[in-house]
Amino acid sequence: MPTVSNFPTESHTDSVTEPAPNDTIPPVRESEASPLVRIRSLLPGLARAEQRVAKVVLEDPSAVARRSITEVALAANTSETTVTRFCKAVGVGGYPQLRIALAADTARSEARSSRNLGGEIGLDDDLAAVVGKVSFADARAVEETADQLDIATLERVIDLLADAGRTDVYGVGASAFVAADLQQKLHRIGRVCFAWSDTHIMLTSAAVLGSGDVAIGVSHTGATTDTVEALRVAREHGATTVALTNFPRSPITEVADYVLTTAARETTFRSGATASRIAQLTVIDCLFIGVAQRHMDEASRALDATREAVGTHRLGVRPDGRRRPRETGK
Repeated sequence: MPTVSNFPTESHTDSVTEPAPNDTIPPVRESEASPLVRIRSLLPGLARAEQRVAKVVLEDPSAVARRSITEVALAANTSETTVTRFCKAVGVGGYPQLRIALAADTARSEARSSRNLGGEIGLDDDLAAVVGKVSFADARAVEETADQLDIATLERVIDLLADAGRTDVYGVGASAFVAADLQQKLHRIGRVCFAWSDTHIMLTSAAVLGSGDVAIGVSHTGATTDTVEALRVAREHGATTVALTNFPRSPITEVADYVLTTAARETTFRSGATASRIAQLTVIDCLFIGVAQRHMDEASRALDATREAVGTHRLGVRPDGRRRPRETGK
C-alpha cells in the first residue's frame, strides 16, 4: 500500500488516513475504458520509478505510442524492466500492448473532438479560454467516468439502496455537497437517507446502522480520515458499505464492500471541487435513477407530492417570463 502522501489532497480542510503497514492492495476491476483513465487512477499506488513512466505516458500518449521501450525508459530516467513492470501494474500486459492501447485511445479521442484544450490554465489565458478549458475538463470527466464505470457493481449497489432500511452518506469538504445531493434525491422519492459531514455525527450515526442498511463514503482521494473511519464503523456494525472514489486502490476501498470509481483528471486549480465533483454527481444521478426505476409508482407519487409542496414558493411566471394562468379549480 502506498504512503498516503502520494495521494492528491481532496481539499485544504480534509485530513488523510495512514494505511496499516502490512495491508495488501485489494483486487480492482481492470477497466476496458481508456488506458489513460486507468493509469491516472492507479498513479498514487505505483512505485516512484513507475510513476515517472506514468507521467511520461500521460504527458504525451500519442508520442509514447510511436516510441520504443528504450526511448520511454530514457525519458523517464529509468530502466526498460521498470517500464515493463509499469505496464503490468496498469493491466496492459507489456509494452507492445501499451503502445497499441495508446494508439487506439488517441484515435478515439481525435474522433470525439477536434479541440485540444488541455487541462492547464495559464496566467495568459483570457476568460473565454478559461471557460473552454473548464467546460472541456468537466465534459471529459463525465464521459470518462461513464466509460469506466463497472455496470455490474453499479447495479448491485442500486439493488442494495432500493431495499435498504436506511442509507447513510458520508463526505467532507467538497464531497459533502455530493453526499447531500444523494440524500436530497433519495429523500424526495421516499427513501430513508441521511447525509453527514461532521466527524462525530458520522461516527455515531454509523454505530447505529445494522444489517439491511447501507453506508456510502464519498471521497475523491479515497484517503480522507473522517470518511474512511465512518465507513469502517458502519461495516463493523453490519451495514453494507460502498465507496465512491477516483482511486481504486486508495484506503477507503479497504473498508468498502463495493467500490464505484470516477475518472476526473487533474487541472491547474483542481482541489477536489471541480471536475471531480461533476464526475461524482454523474454516478450519484445513475444511482438515484436506478433506485427510482425499482420503485417507479412510489417514486412518481413522491415526486408529484414534493413538487406540489414547493409549488407555492415559486413565482407565478413561466420560464419564458410570461405569467402562468391562474388555477380556477375547474
